[in-house]
Amino acid sequence: MPKPIAVKALADYRVWLRYDDGAEGTVDLSDLAGRGVFRAWDDPAFFRAVRLGSHGAIEWDSEIDLCPDALYMRLTGKSPEDVFPAIRVVHADA
Repeated sequence: MPKPIAVKALADYRVWLRYDDGAEGTVDLSDLAGRGVFRAWDDPAFFRAVRLGSHGAIEWDSEIDLCPDALYMRLTGKSPEDVFPAIRVVHADA
């Protein structure tokens, strides 16, 4: 799985990300803003304080972290099966 190597906060609850496989671009997180723990993002200084965590998570302080794998899929448009080819899909009627 590619690992994030850079993150930067942008306006309107977006972050720019770069991964070690060369994938980079902007992910819109506005669908999370203002809800639950993500209300902390209402403070622009808090949102701008995004950083890479020690285990690759995208973090804001010690309060909020987002899975880098999920953000990679949002960034690239890849499905879980694309990113994790060993995953076996089991249908409900199986």
